[in-house]
Amino acid sequence: MNKPLRAPSTPRNVYVFGLTSFFNDTASEMAYWVLPAFLASIGAGPAQLGIIEGIAESVASFAQLFSGYISDKVPRRKAIVVGGYFVANAVKPLLALASSWTQILGIRFADRLAKGVRGTARDVMVAESVDRSALGSAYGLIQAMDSAGAIAGPLLALAVIGRFGMRGVFAWAAVPGALCVIVAWAGVREVHRRLAAERRPSSSDLAETGSPTARPKLPFGFYSVLAVVTFFSLGNSSDMFLVLRAGTIGIRASQAPLLGLVFNITFTLVSWPAGRSSDRFSRSTIAAAGYFVFAIVYFIFALAPSKLAIWLAMAFYGLFYALTNAVLKALVVESVKSDVRGRALGIFAFLTSTTTLISSIITGALWKIYGPAVPFYLSAGIATVSALGLLAHRSTVRTDG
Repeated sequence: MNKPLRAPSTPRNVYVFGLTSFFNDTASEMAYWVLPAFLASIGAGPAQLGIIEGIAESVASFAQLFSGYISDKVPRRKAIVVGGYFVANAVKPLLALASSWTQILGIRFADRLAKGVRGTARDVMVAESVDRSALGSAYGLIQAMDSAGAIAGPLLALAVIGRFGMRGVFAWAAVPGALCVIVAWAGVREVHRRLAAERRPSSSDLAETGSPTARPKLPFGFYSVLAVVTFFSLGNSSDMFLVLRAGTIGIRASQAPLLGLVFNITFTLVSWPAGRSSDRFSRSTIAAAGYFVFAIVYFIFALAPSKLAIWLAMAFYGLFYALTNAVLKALVVESVKSDVRGRALGIFAFLTSTTTLISSIITGALWKIYGPAVPFYLSAGIATVSALGLLAHRSTVRTDG
């Protein structure tokens, strides 16, 4: 006999997901910063790295889209989430045994596929674990713990690599990875949800679908947010371009992890307060402030007046992520009905990820033709227009379960 599902009356899942995110990102970041140098040590280079990361991120995007549709169909999602964490952290230590870049490609493929499959299902579980009035706080806390792992990971890698080498770093990543899986398996609780087929169609359902059996449509409010965010993503290229730009004014490649560190410190400290603030004030306004921060940072990187300006801008850049990542996710969730949350989050993640890949291609081409300043000015302009678009947005909070 199945046990009854728990009602979303406690934030337990939020804290558990926060802890799993910390351990998972610690393991991931231990491997991430070492991977380029490890590829070079086995005879591969930037071209192979580009192929690996391009394929890996693409499969993650499609997996998130697929996961979103599945999450709306199944009554229980814990197995999807825990399974995703297990696969990702089981394959990561295999990097220590890799001897060719094609093997690394296979490992990264499995890692990113697992991330995409679990990500949307987890975000839906979080939404069902808290009241709508606490969505921003919940996503903000998890994001803060995730970015804290992005600080701990490189620091642990530095501590390990001197004694055990790069392969040792990959092997030791199994420790936080195993803790992630254990915490998720033991701590995550299923939450109550009402399947679309189990609830009586309301008048608003019939108005939106035209039929009591038709699949619920996503509302205009969701598409308006999606349009703005997708447009913004056309100017949001890979953060590696920031590192490359820093290198053009004399910041050494060996200091790249430190650039990431100052960025992640700000990201970690502000994520939860920003998410909580979005529960009290307009989410679209807070996210718009994040886009304005992005515009300022990219304008400074376009000018590149000094090394100090770049370091300060990189620290300020963490504020952009803190004001947007969790807040936009909460904005998407509150703009749709409960039985299409997975689909909405999946489409949101897919479009933003794929558009960011396109943006990286555009940025690289503009950099090659016109120099580094032009693509950064363009990104700053796109971000400014997008911020104004969010300020014009007026979300309609859904009142169903």
